[in-house]
Amino acid sequence: MSLDDPRTLGPLIGIAFAVFFIGLRFFRARKPKPLKLEWLWLTPAILTGLTILLLVEMPPLGLEWAWLALAFGIGAAIGWQRGRLMTITIDPRTHVLNQQASPAAMILLLVLLVVRFGLREGLSAEAGALHLSAAFMTDVFVVFALGILTVTRLEMFIRARRMLDEARAAGKIVS
Repeated sequence: MSLDDPRTLGPLIGIAFAVFFIGLRFFRARKPKPLKLEWLWLTPAILTGLTILLLVEMPPLGLEWAWLALAFGIGAAIGWQRGRLMTITIDPRTHVLNQQASPAAMILLLVLLVVRFGLREGLSAEAGALHLSAAFMTDVFVVFALGILTVTRLEMFIRARRMLDEARAAGKIVS
């Protein structure tokens, strides 16, 4: 194991970038950010389009569709929990919504990255024995991410919309 070996250097560079960006995200997550309900659909829509393009390019065969559905379902369950962990506040006077990632949501994200890295390494090593193609493994991870991101935003939208409706029903709306 040497730093001159690309099999060692590549993962180390990836880990360094991941640590940098996760640290940056932890730092930025300490401050509340405005939550715009009308924009929550954008990331899931873009990711859904890209996922469809990926699946059209090399369509899964037979039972691979079931595995993709399972990956989406697991991602959706994790996404729902991640969305629930996000702190959403509403200004009682102006009804402006704000979001802030909770420490638990950030830890969940970190755990998912570690699990993903471990699965990728383990599945890559056993891909031949398990008869898995690199394209299918990529599809599984992309569909899993689609489930997480889409359902996180769905849960946040439902909760924020309910909070906004309750605040408006209280009759304290400032337009």
